[in-house]
Amino acid sequence: MRRRRYVHAVGALGIAGVAGCLGGDESRPNTDAAGSAETERGEGSGSGERDIVLATATTAYDTGLLDALHEEFTARFGIRVKTLVQGTGAALRTAADGDADVVIAHAREAEDEFLRAGHGINRRDLMHNDFLVVGPESDPAGVDSVGNDPLAAFQTIAESESLFLSRGDDSGTHRREQTLWERSPATPSGRWYQATGDGMGDTLRQASRRGAYTLVDRGTFRVYGDSISLDSFVEGPLGDGPESLRNDYGIIPTNPARHDVDYPSAMAYVGFLTGRTGQEIIRTFGESTLFVPDALGDDPTFDQYVPVADDA
Repeated sequence: MRRRRYVHAVGALGIAGVAGCLGGDESRPNTDAAGSAETERGEGSGSGERDIVLATATTAYDTGLLDALHEEFTARFGIRVKTLVQGTGAALRTAADGDADVVIAHAREAEDEFLRAGHGINRRDLMHNDFLVVGPESDPAGVDSVGNDPLAAFQTIAESESLFLSRGDDSGTHRREQTLWERSPATPSGRWYQATGDGMGDTLRQASRRGAYTLVDRGTFRVYGDSISLDSFVEGPLGDGPESLRNDYGIIPTNPARHDVDYPSAMAYVGFLTGRTGQEIIRTFGESTLFVPDALGDDPTFDQYVPVADDA
């Protein structure tokens, strides 16, 4: 499918914009939507600017970080970014259909499947934060008593049958939650375990309103913290917790040999986000640490570009 047809369809459904998100203006606090994905590349405002389409995980968008990055990128390169905000699984499928020039995801196993299938090339490590287990201040499951252990937290939530809200949307967060349940002795089943099918921001709002536990990335939780009534009980490595809660983001251009994409512009975008200016914006974004930049270092990790080796 050629992207121009897809972009028109997305615009008609109202799911994306330059700063648009599933769920409309309520997707995160204090953000403004601007532009529409139904504008074809290079045919928008008459300014001569080109457009690229980014499919991205909701957690990278909900913090407002992408708005800051895109403003500087467009100012420097004259390339506008049309943002399709989806869970990681849906974002990778969008790019696999050739309907995005580049994708930001945070589920390495899914990213590797995308690379092995030939849909993406030149993957780069972008940044990381971590996941948190959060819940109502009253802590009905007693999660605070189990220490900084996500598996023990999940077990006590299940045993007490306290309400737990799952994203349930094949996002990177949902995939990590499933992995943690698989490692836990508990089984997520029953009326106490419910899927929202929504993005991270909307899931946090529901958890706050309904007195539920959930798994969330640190960045989104910090941004929504003042507008919800949830406490963090288990933290990942940024809070001296386990590496199992580390949350890594990668950026992958869509393969131009497979799909009709603007690869030069996509690589300019990748280069900006992983270069000094983009990484500094990531490092300094927010009043506290929301993301840690990973692209620059004295010792490059060359395995970031290709799928990690299979265990077999």
